[in-house]
Amino acid sequence: MTTAAGRGTVDAVVVAAGGSRRMAGSDKLAMPIGGRPLLAWTLERLGAAPEIARIVVVTAADRLAAVSRAGWLPNSVIDVVAGGPRRQESVAAGVARLAREPGGGDPDRLILVQDGARPLVSADLVAAVVAATREHGAAIPILAVAETIKRVVDGRIVETLDRAALGTAQTPQGVRRGLLEQAYAAFPPAGARTFTDEAGLLEACNISVHAVPGDPMNLKVTVPEDLVWAEAALVGRRGPGAPGIRVGFSTDSHPFGPGEPLALGGITIEGAPRLHGHSDGDVALHAVADALLGACGLGDLGRQFPAGPETAAGIASSELLRAVLGRVVDAGYRPSSLDLTIVAARPRLAGRLDEIRLAIAGLVGLGPDRVNVKASTGNLEGWEGAGRGISASAVAVVEAAGEKGLAGEP
Repeated sequence: MTTAAGRGTVDAVVVAAGGSRRMAGSDKLAMPIGGRPLLAWTLERLGAAPEIARIVVVTAADRLAAVSRAGWLPNSVIDVVAGGPRRQESVAAGVARLAREPGGGDPDRLILVQDGARPLVSADLVAAVVAATREHGAAIPILAVAETIKRVVDGRIVETLDRAALGTAQTPQGVRRGLLEQAYAAFPPAGARTFTDEAGLLEACNISVHAVPGDPMNLKVTVPEDLVWAEAALVGRRGPGAPGIRVGFSTDSHPFGPGEPLALGGITIEGAPRLHGHSDGDVALHAVADALLGACGLGDLGRQFPAGPETAAGIASSELLRAVLGRVVDAGYRPSSLDLTIVAARPRLAGRLDEIRLAIAGLVGLGPDRVNVKASTGNLEGWEGAGRGISASAVAVVEAAGEKGLAGEP
């Protein structure tokens, strides 16, 4: 995988190598929430935090290939590596991979460790943990215990504990790399002692760990019932049969290049200059495809079809769109409606808009009434208005497959 240019300066390891013992034999990280794997939600929300620069995902060896190829990995994920039999070994594998990145081995670099099964992690919680880690060297979120806690031995209550001094640990847990390496030197990850989280390892080394308030919404999905709760929070389902509706937006632009004809919106316009690009340059179909991918949380067209040897030069954008539709369906969605705006001073498009609308409707499998196409000359402003190229913007609405749609289709 190529290294993404991160906005922040904090690295993260997402632990996704567990056995899901309490999920009735299913891999909980692959369980669908709103048509996407649980792990996709966790990575999306963690990667959206502005502090995060790079993420390494640690998964089970038998899932390594599938997760590495997943189209829903955000750009902040730089690699997917195999974990070990215990959490601490999996975390260490991710930490070692981050050390190979520029600046990754800096002892002052901050590392967050996040459970892959916490899809509701918030940007505010990430920011709080990062700030506390910068100040104190290590920090974790702690959720206060609301219930009275009893200690039970052989089915008999033997003690009532003071809940004011107790809390439940969450992730992400933050630590300065130098402190973590110091802990690894004292207790090697492959050693005999087992730690349930990074805070436990640091405590064993007498390294102070600062507590920040946890987030009650930051659920760790453990049993099947947790999936229902997570789905309600993430996609707002109101019960069986309620449509899961998502919206994506995209813009794209291409300058004119040598040659003709022009491929635009699934049609060919003879006598008009071709748009420059690795494919046929159909900026309208690119915008539609990107909007569909965005609606499903599947990244972007450039990630799915890089402008290199992996993608045939001059490939028809209609083929790219068909491949995108396959990914949309695989994610559990189907297109519901499209709205497309094309900005071009040349050629004149007023007489071709219905033709473009029908072509796109046919490509995505929608009725013509579910596709809207508009055009603007750019009012002689910008490079499109000057006639040097064409841009397009698209809004795509998708709905969960297998449910009654917005238009009433079965």
